[in-house]
Order: sequence, then structure tokens, then C-alpha cells
Amino acid sequence: MTDHAATQHTADAEHLADTHDLIKVRGARENNLKDVSVDLPKRRLTVFTGVSGSGKSSLVFDTIAAESRRMINETYSSFIQGFMPSQSRPDVDVLEGLTTAIIVDQEPMGANVRSTVGTATDVHAMLRILYARLGQPQVGPPQAFSFNVASTSGSGSATVTRKDGTTAREHREYSVAGGMCVRCEGTGRVSELDLTQVLDDSRSLVEGAITIPGYTADGWMVRTYSESGFLDPDKPIKDYSKRERDDLLYKEPTKVRINGINLTYEGLIPKIQKSMLSKDKDAMQPHIRAFVDRAVTFQVCPDCRGTRLSALARSSKVAGKGIDELAQMQISDLAVWMRELDEPSVGPLLDSLRETLDSFVEIGLGYLSLDRAAGSLSGGEAQRTKMIRHLGSSLTDITYVFDEPTIGLHPHDIQSMNGLLRQLRDKGNTVLVVEHKPETIAIADHVVDLGPGAGTAGGEICFEGTVDGLRASDTLTGRHLGYRASLKQTVRTGKDAIPIRGASANNLRDVDVDVPLGVLTVVTGVAGSGKSSLIHGSIPAHVVVVTVDQRPIKGSRRSNPATYTGVLEPIRKAFAKVNGVKPALFSANSEGACPVCNGAGMVYTELGVMETVASVCEACEGRRFSDEVLLYTLAGRSIADVLEMPVADALAYFSEGESKNPAAAKVLSHLVDVGLGYLALGQPLTTLSGGERQRLKLATHMAEKGGVYVLDEPTTGLHLADVAQLLALLDRLVDSGKTVIVIEHHLAVMAHADWIIDLGPGAGHDGGRVVFEGTPADLVEVGATLTATHLRRYVSG
Repeated sequence: MTDHAATQHTADAEHLADTHDLIKVRGARENNLKDVSVDLPKRRLTVFTGVSGSGKSSLVFDTIAAESRRMINETYSSFIQGFMPSQSRPDVDVLEGLTTAIIVDQEPMGANVRSTVGTATDVHAMLRILYARLGQPQVGPPQAFSFNVASTSGSGSATVTRKDGTTAREHREYSVAGGMCVRCEGTGRVSELDLTQVLDDSRSLVEGAITIPGYTADGWMVRTYSESGFLDPDKPIKDYSKRERDDLLYKEPTKVRINGINLTYEGLIPKIQKSMLSKDKDAMQPHIRAFVDRAVTFQVCPDCRGTRLSALARSSKVAGKGIDELAQMQISDLAVWMRELDEPSVGPLLDSLRETLDSFVEIGLGYLSLDRAAGSLSGGEAQRTKMIRHLGSSLTDITYVFDEPTIGLHPHDIQSMNGLLRQLRDKGNTVLVVEHKPETIAIADHVVDLGPGAGTAGGEICFEGTVDGLRASDTLTGRHLGYRASLKQTVRTGKDAIPIRGASANNLRDVDVDVPLGVLTVVTGVAGSGKSSLIHGSIPAHVVVVTVDQRPIKGSRRSNPATYTGVLEPIRKAFAKVNGVKPALFSANSEGACPVCNGAGMVYTELGVMETVASVCEACEGRRFSDEVLLYTLAGRSIADVLEMPVADALAYFSEGESKNPAAAKVLSHLVDVGLGYLALGQPLTTLSGGERQRLKLATHMAEKGGVYVLDEPTTGLHLADVAQLLALLDRLVDSGKTVIVIEHHLAVMAHADWIIDLGPGAGHDGGRVVFEGTPADLVEVGATLTATHLRRYVSG
């Protein structure tokens, strides 16, 4: 071979660096995965399918993404790693070809009361710079427009060192110009306490006059008041003088000494405001939230009119508008306004702002405003908001990991989302998507189907290949990929209705609508059309409603389905009665806990900056209970044996024989009804998928006595094969005399409805109207809305 030929041969051969085009997973055993091995193509769109609980999240999030992030964290110094959460290596033999993983999940944006859409996406930060540069009159630097910074000033002496080394004291004054409204402290709202819910005037302090949760008459919280010396602890509150009442309710923080301990005495009202009312309600414990709902009324701040900003910050204008006015505008309108602003001196800043605002519109969130509280966003809205910062990124060869990005999206909006996923892929990125919607599965370059079942019946690769191959396969997903729910031949008719009159919450436009009782009603419309505002915000207060929403379950690794549903209580009592001992012995969080691991089942060893090592407790072998407790049995099984049972087996166990327990069986039957029969009673809540958690919430509410059930997107996290089971469950609820209202985008649920209320025609100020009321058949036949178009296409196959 000549030198020229050899050179040409080398040029034609693939470069070694270009051969790393696969992410290789070998022997993944995280959670329920059974030694899974799979090759995923890079720079392609891979969709992971399978029933809820089959192991999709375990493979994608807990194995691939977790190891990528762990390895990136290890590149930092030991000092930096000390401030970062330690992550253990996933249970997998080999992971090759990983790239930097960016997780875009459904987790809420945070419960900080000052977090808004604008602050979470940095748009507000850019607007502050814009107003600091262009605002007239000039009021200060960017922080002068921040509702998180308070204006402060002061003076005092400072010691300064001169050039010759001598020191001297000088008088200095300082001031910080902030944009925070003083009255509401940047939250946009003020609270008023109903004192009748805080105090029982007929009682004295020692008799329990303070009725706030946690303030028991003999506890330290109350002793601070009763033994302070400022108040008479034995006098009823109604007999207090004006001075005593002011000391109880409003006294400034003062040091007191009680029983030899130095404490700070503070009036009851400011103490409640600091300890309870400064937190977001969603972050509160249930009993605290119930108290706040009962005792506190929140109103728009009269000083800033809900804008959170001081009068000085609001006075500065750009092109005739203040920063507060821009934050209140619908983002799609703000994007138009920003394009018309011609200021070459801040050209790069304006370009960045326009690009970000256009991304909001492109991703289907143009109906939001920048001042919308981040904590009020749904899971789907939060996920799409997080996507914004990645759409304009110049980074390539990134692995983007999405958890059901179509949640909360109308079929019309799913087309836009599919385009964005393709856009990320076409920039040279690897896109991994956990998804159930057939519209998104259809655009995949590669499909990985896990199953065949859920929990211990899953964790295996059932299919790997193209979408056409999946459709032709005999897997559960393949068989249901073309599933179509048909319209009902006959629909139920409501005998009465819930009247909603003049609904004007958020973007609703004085809506009048009747929601029929005793039927399955589906409320639909594009994201942002006003569905949640109509149902959650407008149903009359006298109607008893049981709401199952998308808020995540709060629980530690000690929480499990048995503790969350309350079924553990009758089980513990049954064990205690048969064995003649206390029920507390049968709780791993109480007296029955293994003394070595304290009932955790695992021993966690912290190794400084290295990952924390978790190992199964050798004393109890992971069963969480002490040896003494495990000797007590009920029908031949210990409490640990019962907690290891799948729900379906536990239902059979408590339904007959010596272990028959009607109270436990009733709760377990609800879990089976919602399709969670495969879950182990003692499985930690932290290991459940999003769909499993929502169905667990539904099961707990099924026993409640409300006549009206409101379900917010119950198909979230549900496999195509499980949708039919959900529809049967909804039918059972209606047939038992309940009224079921479902806020939903899933076309199968719409087709199965008795009555449809369609809102629109668009989102934000383009929505807020009822554009159709009637049966699904009428919607398909004569409807002219976006929903009608997609439902017509769906039922026709």
C-alpha cells in the first residue's frame, strides 16, 4: 500500500473518539430492577415506557442520572463537596458513556412565599437591571427594585487604618436602597388573625386559654406567658386590663427568667406571625395548616396593592410602565411589549429578555405572569418552567432527563412539547423521557419498555427498539399503544346540579355554569384556560368536597403505605390484643424499634466528604423491629411479615380466619381498587413513583364522607393499560352515589364522561370562558373547540 493510500484509508476509518455513541448499562439492580442491561443511543430521543412502578424511574433517574451527577460532584474539591448532598453509587455493575445529566422533573418550584415565576427564571433579575439603567426617575441600583431587599439606613463609628499604620475612629453613615414593601415585607399580602380562634376568653392561661396547636397549658410555650410575671395566670382573659391584654398579645421581645432558664417573652400575635404565617401553607404540617385556614384571613396588601414593591420602586418607569406593571402582564403580552422597546444602550440585555420570554410562549406558558407565585404552579407547569433555561443553552452533548413532560398538557399543547424535545435532541443532546402518552412515545427514536408488571413483578426489559417494533410486540405497552376508549352508548343524567355563578377567580370571565350531581363530569381545556380556577376556586363553600390534587406526599423513609393510610393502627391493635401487650410495641417508630438501627432497618455511616454508606442492620436484618416483638404473632405471622406482604395478599389475610380484621380490610380494599395491590405495606414512600403516590392519596380519600369528589388529573403516571382500570374505579364511585368531577386532558377519560365542560378558547386572557357544555357525543358531533377536534380524531381511530 502506498503512503497516499494508507493516509486515505486512515481518513476513511472512523475516528476512535466517534465510537463512543452508546450509554451502556450493565447489571442495574436499583430498587426493583432485576440485573437490567441496556444500550441507549446518544444524541437520540429515547422514551421509557411501562406500567407505573415497573422500574422506569429506577433505571433513568436513580441509576443513569444519579451516577452522572455523583461523578460530576466528585470533580469538586473535598471542601466544596462538604457543602453538597452526598450521593451513594447506584447498585449497578457497569455504566459507560455517561455525559452530564440535567434532570427536569415535576418537583414543585419551592415553598418560599417570595419565589415567583420571574425570580425562578431570572427574568425579574434582568428586569431589575433594565430599570436600574433606564428607569426614570432613577431610584437606585438593581436591588432598589427587588422585593426581597428591605431599605435600611444607619450610622455609627468605625475604626479605619491609615496609610501610615495608625488607626482612628470615624463617624460613618450607610443606607441600602431596597424595593421591599414595608407593610407586607415583600409578600404582597397581609394577614389578620381571628382572636376568637387564638384565645378562649372564658379561661385563664393555666386552664388552656391559648388554643393554638402546640400551646398546651403545662408546656413551655404557655409557661413563658403564665410565669413571666407580666400576667396573672389564674385570671380569665376576659377580665384582663388593657395593659395586660396588650402585654399578652403585642409586647416587644423581652428577656425573662423562668425556673432558672433564660427565655425571650414576646407577644402572642408577632410570635404567631413569625413562627407560622411567614411560611408557605403548603410547607406546613396538616394540623398547623388547619389552624391557619381557620384563624387567619389573608388580604392583598393595601400599601403595595399586591405588587410586593415599595412606592419608590413603583415610581420609576420605562416607556411609561413600572416594573410592577410588567410583572403583572401576561407573559405573551410582555413579549410583544419587549420587542417594541428600542434601547440600543442595553441591546444584549433586551435580546436575552426577549429570547427568554419567547421561550415561555413557545413552551405553552405564555398565559402566566412573572408575579405568579412559584409554589402555585402545577407539576407540569413547574417542569416546563425549568425547561426554559435549557432551551436557549449553547451546551451540547448533554443528557436531558424528563419525567412525563406532557403532564398538565392538552393534546393541542403536546404537539408543541414534542417539538421542543426534538429541538433539544437536534442540537446534539441525548434526551431520555419517561412517558405514558402515546403522542410522545410516537416521536421516539428508541423505546425501552419495562415490566412486565409493577413492583416485584417488574424490573425487566420487555422490549427495546423502534416504535413500530413496540407496536408489533406482544408486550402490555405494545398491545395498548393503539388503545381507544369509545364513547358511551348511554350516559347518566344528573338529577340536580351545583350552581356556579359569576365565577371570576384568576382569568375566569364572570362564568355561570351548572355542574351536574351524580354523574362523571370532565372539565377540560388547554393549559391555563381556567379549569382549576373554576373547580377549586369557585364551587360554593357549602358544598362538601373531597379533593385529590397533585401535591406530593410528604413523608420520610420511615413512612410507608401502612402508616400513610392509617391501616397500621388496626393492625397494631389486633397484634396487641392477641398477645396481651401494648400496641406501641408494634411500631418501628416507637417502643418496638430495633435498638441498633432505631427502627430504620438500615445503618447509615457518614464518611465526611465521601458518600454516606447505607448497610442493612445486622441485628434485625432490615426488618426494623426488636427480637422480642418478632416473637409475637397473629395467625402465624409477625408484624414484620405482615409489612412485607403485598397489599392484595394482606387483604386476603385480614379478610378471613383468625386474623380477620374488617377495619384493616376496608382500607386495603381501597388500595386494591386504585391498582396498588402489588405494593408492599412497608415499602418506603420515598421509593414510590409519582403515579403511585397520587393513587395512594386517592385510596385514603375514598373512605371520606364527601358527596363530591374532585380529582385533578388522576391519569398522571398511569400506563395506558391502567387507564381502563381507573375508568372502572370512577364508575364505581359514581354508581355508589358520589358526584365525580375530573380535571383532565386524557382523551380516554373525556370519551368516558357523562358530561363535559370545556373551557377556553385559549389560555390566560384568551380563555376563562365556557366554550362547550354537554355530552362527549355532542362535543364530537357539533363541537368547534380544540378539544372537540382532538376528541373527534381520537374516537374515529
